[in-house]
Amino acid sequence: MKKIIMMLAALMTMSLSACAQGKKKESKEMKKVLVAYFSATGTTKGVAQQMAEVTGGTLHEIKPAQPYTDADLDWRDKESRSSVEMKDKTSRPAITEKLKSMQDYDVIYVGFPIWWYTCPTIINTFMEAYDFKGKTVIPFATSGGSSIKKACEDLKAAYPDVKWKEGKLLNRASKKDLEDWVKKQ
Repeated sequence: MKKIIMMLAALMTMSLSACAQGKKKESKEMKKVLVAYFSATGTTKGVAQQMAEVTGGTLHEIKPAQPYTDADLDWRDKESRSSVEMKDKTSRPAITEKLKSMQDYDVIYVGFPIWWYTCPTIINTFMEAYDFKGKTVIPFATSGGSSIKKACEDLKAAYPDVKWKEGKLLNRASKKDLEDWVKKQ
């Protein structure tokens, strides 16, 4: 009789454990994902589109109210719009098409090109436009030669109450690269 009770207890424990693991997996799968991105030249947009496909997330472009021209993006010109914005840490370029449903998302991937070793100031506009309480935010970037490290440090310092996950530079990332990275999140 004692053996039967022990066996039943063991089976119950295994069943409860299996149910708990199923719920963990289910809750991870049920998280709603947003892939928000700013792309001045289209490079980051391409990565963001693939990211939305891989995550099953909703794609949202962070659009400047005043689009950037080639002259605006000339980093060699100290008077170009991007140069002026990046020198001014309080610069917050206006954005259009604000999301009405940010509260519906659990995980937000935020993509941008690296400008002056960090994220463009329009990303601050985006971060300050919404309440990120209870959300996980994961930055990703594209760059001609800089890392994402300083951008991640700057974002964490500017928005310490946000639950950040480690960002990644995704230059020429394949769909498989993105899938592998997303699985680790």
